[in-house]
Amino acid sequence: MRYQFHDFRLDTGAFELSRNGVRLNVEPQVIELLTLLVENRHRLVGKEELYQTIWAGKVVSEAALSSRIKTLRRVLGDSGREQTIIRTVHGKGFRFVAAATAGEAAGPVAPPAAVKPGSERPRSRPSVIVIPFVNLSSDPQQEYFSDGISADIIMLLSKHRWLNVCARNTSFGYKGVSVDMRQLGRDLNMDYAIEGSVQKVGERVRVTVQLVDIASGGNKWSEKFHRELDDLFSLQDEITTKVVARLEPEIGFAERRRVVQGGTSNLKAWDYFHLGVYHFFKFTAEDNLKAQAMLKKSSELDEHFGDAYAWWAYAVVLGMVYWTTPPTEELLQEALDACSKALSFDSRNATYYTMRARVQLARKEYNSAIQDNQTAISLNPTFAAAYCGLGDSLAYEARYEESNECFERAIALSPNDPQAWAFLTYGALAFIFMGDYDRALDLTERALCFPNCQYWALAHRVVAFAYLDKETEMRDALDKLLGQEPQFSLEFAQEKLFYLNIEIQKLQYLKGLAMAGVPESSSGAGLHDAV
Repeated sequence: MRYQFHDFRLDTGAFELSRNGVRLNVEPQVIELLTLLVENRHRLVGKEELYQTIWAGKVVSEAALSSRIKTLRRVLGDSGREQTIIRTVHGKGFRFVAAATAGEAAGPVAPPAAVKPGSERPRSRPSVIVIPFVNLSSDPQQEYFSDGISADIIMLLSKHRWLNVCARNTSFGYKGVSVDMRQLGRDLNMDYAIEGSVQKVGERVRVTVQLVDIASGGNKWSEKFHRELDDLFSLQDEITTKVVARLEPEIGFAERRRVVQGGTSNLKAWDYFHLGVYHFFKFTAEDNLKAQAMLKKSSELDEHFGDAYAWWAYAVVLGMVYWTTPPTEELLQEALDACSKALSFDSRNATYYTMRARVQLARKEYNSAIQDNQTAISLNPTFAAAYCGLGDSLAYEARYEESNECFERAIALSPNDPQAWAFLTYGALAFIFMGDYDRALDLTERALCFPNCQYWALAHRVVAFAYLDKETEMRDALDKLLGQEPQFSLEFAQEKLFYLNIEIQKLQYLKGLAMAGVPESSSGAGLHDAV
C-alpha cells in the first residue's frame, strides 16, 4: 500500500519513504513505526502496542521509543512543538494526524512502469516478506513462540540494509491464511517469501524455514533446526540469528543469478552492482578487475548508491591482497573515501562499516578497523563478515584469543557464506601466529573444501607443515600452491603481506615458507636465507 501525505510517500510494500520522488535513507525500525501510525491513523496508538509491535514485546527503555519518535519527526520535518503530522498524547501514546490518501498510484510520484505479460518488472532492491511461522505444536500456548520467531526474523533481516523487508503489520496480516505466492507477489510487489513452522515435542523444538522465489514459486533454500528446550528466549535468539545469517547470502546469490541470467542490455546501476558482486565472488584476478570496473560504473550511474562505493573499495583491497591491484597510499585513500561517502548516505549500514574496516586494516589502522567492525556488529549481529573482519583486526594486534572467538562466530553463523573459505583461512593465519600449527591445518583443510578457496590457504598449510617438520605433506602442499599460483615466492608473499604491522608476524611466516623451500622470487633463483 502507498500512503501520500504532505510531500511524502510511504510505500509499505517496498518499505520505503520518499519525499518529492526522492527516496530517503531511514532506519527500518523508524519506517515500521511510521507504518504502524499511518495504518492506524483513525485512532490513538498506545505505547504498549508500539512496544509489542516494534520491539516484539521485548523490554526496552522509554528512551528507545522517544528516540525513534524524535528521529521520525526529524525526517518528516515535524517539530515536537507543532506536531502537524504526529501528535503526542502524554502518558498514552501517539496518533498520526496529517491528511493522508491511500492507494497504488497516490500522490505525485509516478507508479512503477507497467510490466508486459511474461516480462520481469524493473529490478531494484529485492523485497522480502516473512510469512508468520506456523505453530505445529499441540499446545496453542506455543503460538507466542512461533510469532516471536517470525517477528525477530523480520527485525534482523531489516538490519541488512540492501533488502526491502515487509513491515511486521503487513506480514502478520497473512497469519493463518493459505497464501498464493504469485498473488502475494502481485499484491505487494515482493520478490521473496520466507515461511516455516515451529514444533515443540517434549523438551525439544524443531524449526523449519525455507526461502521461496515468488516469481517462479521455486524453493531457493531450506533448513531445519533442532534444539533442546532450555531457556526459551535464548533459544529464540539463537535460532533467529542463525536463520537470518544463512538467509541473507542465499538472497544475494539468487539476486546475482537473476541479473546474470537477465542479459546485459539496458543495464542500470542496480544491475551493474550485482554483476560486479557476481564477479567479485568468483575470486579470480580477471574477475576482480571486472568487479572493480562494474562497481565503479554503478556508482557513476547513481552517485548516491552507497553499496556500489563500499563494494568497490572492498574489491580494490582484495585485489591488493590476492591479485594485481597495487597497494598504493593513493588508492587506499580513495577506497577509504569511497566507504566514508557510502556512510554519509546511510550511517546505520553495517556493511559499510565492515568494508571501511577492511580498508583501514589494509592501511594498518587496526584500532579504527576494530572499532568499525564492532559498530557493524552492534548494528547487525547476524553479519558474519563483520565478525571475520574483527577477528582479522584483532589477530594483527596479537589479541589471538579474542580473534579466534570472532572467527568461530563467523563460521558458525554463516557456513554457506560465499566467503566462508576466507573466514577459515584468516582464522588459520591467526593460529600460525600463535604457533598452533595443528589447528591452522584443520582450518585450511576445511577451507580447501570450498571450490572458490584461494591460494593463501595452501600457503598457510606449507608454513604449518614446515614448522611441524612434516616433509612429505609440506612438499605436497607446496606443489599444489605453485600449481595454483605459479608466481608465488618469498618476494611475492612479502609484497602481499603489506598489511602486517608486527614485524615478528611477517618474519615468522616468511621463515616457514623459506624452510619449505619456497623460491626467493618468481624466477626461482635461490632461496631466501636471510629470514
